[in-house]
Amino acid sequence: MAYRRTPAIQARMAAQRQAILDAAIAVLSKQGYAGCAMSAVAAEAGVATGSIYRHFPSKADLAVELFRTVVSREVAAVSEAAQRPDDLVERITAVIETFAGRALKSPRLAYALLAEPVDPAVDAERLVFRRAFRDVFAERIAEGVAKGVLPPQDPKTTAAALVGAGGEALIGPLADGQPGPDTVPALVTFTLRALGAADAAHA
Repeated sequence: MAYRRTPAIQARMAAQRQAILDAAIAVLSKQGYAGCAMSAVAAEAGVATGSIYRHFPSKADLAVELFRTVVSREVAAVSEAAQRPDDLVERITAVIETFAGRALKSPRLAYALLAEPVDPAVDAERLVFRRAFRDVFAERIAEGVAKGVLPPQDPKTTAAALVGAGGEALIGPLADGQPGPDTVPALVTFTLRALGAADAAHA
């Protein structure tokens, strides 16, 4: 007869898995992926290294789940900003300010998400991450074109270019750990000009 975990055991396993992910996020925020050795995460979580392998067979598996967990929070924050009850240009501005502002508040973590050399499996997740942000932008751009607030353009192409440019603009300040106070306003200005919205009337 196959062994079945009781609900209590399953709950303990789930709690331990979450504690390990929380510890991994803490390590990632301080040391990046390079510092996310299984032993370092175990020490942060207060568990034996072997306990981590029960949940994540390899460092790559842990890194992928870690990336998904952190990025899903970032995408959720940007999506929420895009839905604010403001006019269209203000919502686009809110998206940029949220995306860049959150990155600059946690520069080591953001650099790890955007640019740090990682396992190919995490690089594949980065593509998913970029598409998710692209789609948030594309929805607002399509709305702007439909309302006549933005000039005609392909929303997904423009959105992809903006996500790429925004990420590239942030990498330097994140790597230096010294973002200037003008970084976010400059990105907002660039984005609105690129969209053709800098001098547009609000929706």
